[in-house]
Amino acid sequence: MGAAGLFEEHRSLLFTIAYEITGTATDAEDVLQDSFLRWTDVDAATVQNPRAYLAKTVTRQALNSLRTAQRRREDYVGPWLPEPIVVAPDVADNAVLSESLSFAMLVVLETLSPDERAVFVLREVFDFPYAEIAEATGKTQAAVRQIASRAKAHVRARQPRFDVDVQKQKAVSDRFLTALLGGDMQSLMDVLAPGAVLLSDGGGKVSAARKPVVGADNIARFLLGIAKTPVPEMRVEATLLNGMPALVVFSGTRIDVVALIQSSNDCVTGVYLVRNPDKLGAASSAAGFTDALTAPRGRSR
Repeated sequence: MGAAGLFEEHRSLLFTIAYEITGTATDAEDVLQDSFLRWTDVDAATVQNPRAYLAKTVTRQALNSLRTAQRRREDYVGPWLPEPIVVAPDVADNAVLSESLSFAMLVVLETLSPDERAVFVLREVFDFPYAEIAEATGKTQAAVRQIASRAKAHVRARQPRFDVDVQKQKAVSDRFLTALLGGDMQSLMDVLAPGAVLLSDGGGKVSAARKPVVGADNIARFLLGIAKTPVPEMRVEATLLNGMPALVVFSGTRIDVVALIQSSNDCVTGVYLVRNPDKLGAASSAAGFTDALTAPRGRSR
């Protein structure tokens, strides 16, 4: 198999690594393009483990991209949220991958340092051996083990609890949507958990809440206020993004806002509103993750 064929064979794995490290499909695609160009300069026949070599290349490029992006995000207007994406249906069958791609998890990963994020993704999601992670990140194995332990503890402490039952999630999101579209304040408060949090990302390009909205009452009032604002040729579609129930609000053929709904114990615990137009492109086209976990892996402890 030629260089291009080997790259395509591992493309879904590489894209997922890049996306989980950078948080955006746009940056992930750029990382893959740069990594492919670097790969074409290598004699593939001399590479004993193309999967590990390509993962190393993509990880380094993704880290460079994330570090550059983080400097820009220091001046970002309001909360910064990941870019929502459509994933292949069979991702839901892989609990580890599905959870790692959930929007709620990606928000937690934003609180990690770049090195912690890369190590966590490679170790906890894809089960890479410490030796390969060390080579991919330019760290010693001892350092990688420490980073992995620290990152795992950090994520566990902040990891939101949500139902993994898709049908149960859908039932909660349907109640949420019915109450919202019906302008029913009480029903909306009933479906929202008392400590629910709403984050809204407009990137300073469109109107959005610049601080978290906390509490069922505040979120209900905020959302019903938004719902009263007319949207030309409005159309609402219920879908799944990042494996979570989501509402896509169109203005004509243009996506105006994407709302991802996080739930637990029959209540909505988190609402993520993405309005930044730069982050809405991947919400309408599927990204492939179907073979991301199929290749055999080693494990060293």
